[in-house]
Amino acid sequence: MGNASSTIEPEGPWPAGLLTEDLDLPRMRRQRHDRLRRQLERHGVDALLLTGSGAVQYAAGPDLAAGDAGRAVQQRTTALVVAGDPEPHLLTPDPAAAPPELAGDHVHPAMYLESAAGAEDAVTRIADLVGGPIGRLATDDLSMPLFQALTRRLDGTDLVDAARLLGPARVVKTPDELRCIRGAQQRNELAMYDVQRTLRPGVRQTDLTGTLLQGVFDRGATANAIDPIWQVMPERRADGPFTTNDDIAFPLVTTGRRFEEGDVVWVDSGVQFHGYASDFGRTWIVGDRPRPTDRQRGQFDRWRQVVLAVLDQVRPGASGADLTAAARRAAGGATPWLSHFYLVHGLGTESAEAPMIGTDAGPDADERLTLAPGMVLVIEPVIWDDGAAGYRAEDIVAVTDDGWVALSDYPYDPYGL
Repeated sequence: MGNASSTIEPEGPWPAGLLTEDLDLPRMRRQRHDRLRRQLERHGVDALLLTGSGAVQYAAGPDLAAGDAGRAVQQRTTALVVAGDPEPHLLTPDPAAAPPELAGDHVHPAMYLESAAGAEDAVTRIADLVGGPIGRLATDDLSMPLFQALTRRLDGTDLVDAARLLGPARVVKTPDELRCIRGAQQRNELAMYDVQRTLRPGVRQTDLTGTLLQGVFDRGATANAIDPIWQVMPERRADGPFTTNDDIAFPLVTTGRRFEEGDVVWVDSGVQFHGYASDFGRTWIVGDRPRPTDRQRGQFDRWRQVVLAVLDQVRPGASGADLTAAARRAAGGATPWLSHFYLVHGLGTESAEAPMIGTDAGPDADERLTLAPGMVLVIEPVIWDDGAAGYRAEDIVAVTDDGWVALSDYPYDPYGL
């Protein structure tokens, strides 16, 4: 079963102290920057311009405030990594968010990329910071005004997809990155004990959200990554909302809906710790003393068998196809995950990033993906029985030199230990 002996030991299920031992944030940021510079050199790219929040976090390490989508677009924090420069440039509306070790001459006012005038100014500033001809510029998410300004003002510059550089840099985590993910998950899970105790008939979905957010921030989480999901699952797929792929409608937006006795609830949440995401997924049953039926317990047992079969394949050199094949064998030939998601996804400065296994990219992509030490895998199969709802949960492991180590450790109550 891999390196199961390395599983994190609990307090409830975690150590009594919050996990920050040996975490060195300046070292982590320095190592990430070195990885990006190597990718610039490998691809012959002069500069890397990043506007997506996860990518900016990886490149420059700001203490980003979580905000609504409209503000995130209008008041972007951006990062510029220049070949040969020992530090990244951070362009932000909040200079105090810059890492303390980042040189002052690398912290700049924000660029406003949604207007023609702002984009023109941005191109001038990018050219000044690069300080020479830009033969190749890698970008991740260009606004239309910025795209137009770049192609007009930097005629002859080859625009490159930043994913070609970011993917190889981010897919294998450093020890400090793993500590951050582990710390985020710990805070998420400890708060979930408070939430699960709160779950009773008559309680609203939004009540659970308030309990979770209070709990994670009291324990030192630095941001909420996704709106928590407390989805009451219908017994039959046809009883839920229509979906274009004819699969289960999940996730749905949290509302003020009140829970009822016996509701089957699929739970999903993600919070951040120093820019790194957690991912919590479990299935709960509403009631003062909830007890699964034999059929519901059987769903959990089948889900667990899929997870164990996948974990048995997790080791350096295994392919993504090895994992999907093991999952299907354990499920009797069925595909035990939602068709619009995946069997496995990675975790880092994004709540879902590479590696991704079992996606609509197809089996060839799974065959080409090879596991390596330091990769983080969120395993999330789904068992569904039409007429009896289903079971879904998520477990997180990191690939080690000879197997795997767990980064999550929350019980499966009320289905099992």
